[in-house]
Amino acid sequence: MKYKPLKQMVLGFMAILATVGCSTKTQNETTTATPSKPNIIVIYMDDLGYGDISAYGATEINTPHMDKLANGGIRFTNGYATSATCTPSRYALLTGMYPWRNKNAKILPGTAPLLISTDQETLPKMLKEQGYYTGIVGKWHLGLGTGNVNWNEKISPSPNEVGFDYSHILAATQDRVPTVYIEDGHVVNLDPNDPIEVSYKKNFEGEPTGKENPELLSMRWHHGHNNSIVNGVPRIGFMKGGEAAKWSDVDMADHFLAKAQDYVKAHKDEPFFLYYALQQPHVPRTPHPRFAGKSGMGPRGDVILEADWCVGEFMKTLEEEGLMENTLIVFSSDNGPVLNDGYYDGAVEKLGDHTPAGPLRGGKYSLFEAGTRVPFMVYWKDKIAPQVSDALVCQMDLLNSVADLVGSEQKDLDSKNLLDVFMGESQKGREELILEASTRTALRQGDWVMIPPYKGPAVAGQVNIELGNDSEYQLYNLKEDMGQQNNVAASNPEKLQAMIADYNRIRGNENTEVEALELK
Repeated sequence: MKYKPLKQMVLGFMAILATVGCSTKTQNETTTATPSKPNIIVIYMDDLGYGDISAYGATEINTPHMDKLANGGIRFTNGYATSATCTPSRYALLTGMYPWRNKNAKILPGTAPLLISTDQETLPKMLKEQGYYTGIVGKWHLGLGTGNVNWNEKISPSPNEVGFDYSHILAATQDRVPTVYIEDGHVVNLDPNDPIEVSYKKNFEGEPTGKENPELLSMRWHHGHNNSIVNGVPRIGFMKGGEAAKWSDVDMADHFLAKAQDYVKAHKDEPFFLYYALQQPHVPRTPHPRFAGKSGMGPRGDVILEADWCVGEFMKTLEEEGLMENTLIVFSSDNGPVLNDGYYDGAVEKLGDHTPAGPLRGGKYSLFEAGTRVPFMVYWKDKIAPQVSDALVCQMDLLNSVADLVGSEQKDLDSKNLLDVFMGESQKGREELILEASTRTALRQGDWVMIPPYKGPAVAGQVNIELGNDSEYQLYNLKEDMGQQNNVAASNPEKLQAMIADYNRIRGNENTEVEALELK
């Protein structure tokens, strides 16, 4: 089915419902109306690389459920997060805005204030305005409160103040405190007689740490992760109290899956939006015992298998509830892959022949392609024809594109309306895109990418990833050199100068101060 007739049908049906909906309900109170607009689901992975899915070429790991989305819908070969780290990418996904326009859009501590302004347009807010029930389940990492959170009272502002009717989240990342779930602003299972205290500056008296008490650890830290210990895992930041509220790491995937399943079951009779943000394969990698050792690649491979199973179980729920034919599903990752990201877990030693970045250069934290080019699939059963698309698309474009689908007039400066592309009716994507990695930026334009000169190390030693820093301009033709092995800046001076001019036109002087990469 073509997209434009589909959209006209959806909007026309809405008008009919608005006119006769009340009388229809009176005649038959037990009849459940078909939602007038398609459900929208974003499944978002954490640190999953371009080469981590078998549909994208992985041969050492099998991801059949992710593959079903890729092979049954559109598999984009030029699909991007805006950024090579998590917080900025998530900000762009939800706001449709380049994260470098917000100087605070960088990897946040667990105590950071809410990054998204409560008066800012967001994807869930736009959908809520169009009659959708909106929810987030999983990782947030976009800040909470105003900078001095009391975890023992209602936390506000939170996702609920930027467009989500329902939120069940972990505040930051699995390796950061507080290690608790938060639902609609309240810490889940909190015992008021055991209040939570959190600090990212100093430890609480008498509390053990990964650095001082290695005998208490079930997972050894490599760099940065040596503060408070929860479930034998040393974390970033210090926490005291809240014992009854602390999560079980090995059960986290099951926990979020159940919440996502419950959400769609509860709201299947109305149009809904769900942002299902899985924590895998981010550190600490803590697979459930059902998956431990199954990949042969250590915990990183195991949690990818676990995540694939979660996707399959979630899709099964959509099928059982009769939702697949009326649900648009977008699957992607917040940034590229990293192996050793702070813990000794065998990710490097047990990698074998697996290449998490696939044919791309770099990884998480990097301005090279593997930092931001990620798996990106769009699936809608019987509405989107299976295909592979080379169109240049970005997660930031979902806001304006989905707005068009549901009849919203929302238009954002940075988000592009690529609905025809996401529906498989066009191969003409973006013309250009600014890519970002830890405040450094580059320009992707057509088949080309230009990286300006940056000071700093060529390789981040602790994670062993090439960062893209060089004293000279770098220019790559990605169609001919996907792996970015041949810098052609010197032999293409006119192309280089044109791209520099376009880069400056887009980037301007906005927040251009570059900060050194800090791994914690």
